[in-house]
Amino acid sequence: MTRAVCVDVGSTYTKACLVDLGGGGLISRAEVPTTATTDVLAGLSAAVDRLGGSGETYVCSSAGGGLRLAVVGYEELVTAAAGQRVGLSAGAKVVHVAAGLLDGAAVAALKASRPDVILLVGGTDGGDGEVLAHNARRLATARLRRPVVVAGNAEVAPAAGDLLAGRGLPVTVTANVLPRIGVLEPGPARAAIREVFLRHVIGGKGLSRGPRFAGLVRAATPDAVLAGVELLADRLGQGVLVVDVGGATTDVYSALVPDAELETGPRRDVAGTMWRLRTVEGDLGVAVSAPGTVAAATAERLAAPEPGDPVALASAAATVGVRRHARGRALRDVRLVVGSGGVLRHGGGQRVLESVLSDIAGGWAPPDRARRMIDSDYVLAAAGLLAAEHPQAAAGLVNDW
Repeated sequence: MTRAVCVDVGSTYTKACLVDLGGGGLISRAEVPTTATTDVLAGLSAAVDRLGGSGETYVCSSAGGGLRLAVVGYEELVTAAAGQRVGLSAGAKVVHVAAGLLDGAAVAALKASRPDVILLVGGTDGGDGEVLAHNARRLATARLRRPVVVAGNAEVAPAAGDLLAGRGLPVTVTANVLPRIGVLEPGPARAAIREVFLRHVIGGKGLSRGPRFAGLVRAATPDAVLAGVELLADRLGQGVLVVDVGGATTDVYSALVPDAELETGPRRDVAGTMWRLRTVEGDLGVAVSAPGTVAAATAERLAAPEPGDPVALASAAATVGVRRHARGRALRDVRLVVGSGGVLRHGGGQRVLESVLSDIAGGWAPPDRARRMIDSDYVLAAAGLLAAEHPQAAAGLVNDW
């Protein structure tokens, strides 16, 4: 039997799965505390040892804060918004968005956000190039030694990349995220951000003393999970919504069936529509972000959860997180809603999903015919890690959903 070991090194826990690559079945799983304060490889090895088997190793990671991304764009509601959506889909936590011509104050704010990577966008292909060129010049002289992904106006992007590279910055130039108004093409920039994360960010987090961990990691955890969600939606041919409530953040993923009217009709979004989207809420969680969850629930006019009640906190975090994700997205036709996260996997999942699906006061239309599932074995990340090289095995992990 050919096997694979899939490991998610999280900020709090390291989760490992042993997968049968032939049939796609889950053989065993293990979970241990992440050893980020010493060396994450210790926790990774402990989790793998508990699986009772071995195989080729696939690792994703959100330890050390994951991937912190800053977006610099042309106009807040168009290219900057498009860049932010692409960054979120690439598994990043977008810590700063700047729009327009960068000045001294804007550069200072960018530096203060402490990004790992900068996504520089702006202008449709053949459109305005001045802002992208100006911002490249400001970044080149800003003494902010961070990798830059340039994904703007195709006529200006190569020169902007050359300018930044000439100043010694690691630069990747890729296709425009918004080549035409209303047309969002996230794939090339998402792939470039992933590659920069693997090449430049993981090794600089100080999570391990040698190069082995950086060599093992194949994706940021949210990027792997989104790949698993996409696989699931494609397999079902239906819309899927996933809510992952953690201690510090709440991530929401949706993979929808494209609507031609929203792509080309009068209702289209000028910043383009992301049919496969992730959003991350850094103020919503059940542990370190519990105060933020209580404050957000109060602001949304929900019953404030008791700080010591993890299920109530998870319900509030999920409800607020989905409200923020869903506004402007057509989720009524979603046919599968999946809950993930420790509280949901350990008994509170159905209550949390009920709070989301019964929310009729949040400015969005909840799915009205959706099945509910809990990712109790935490296989979505594993499915995403295997999707490219072992698609049948990856599909087998979610075959019964």
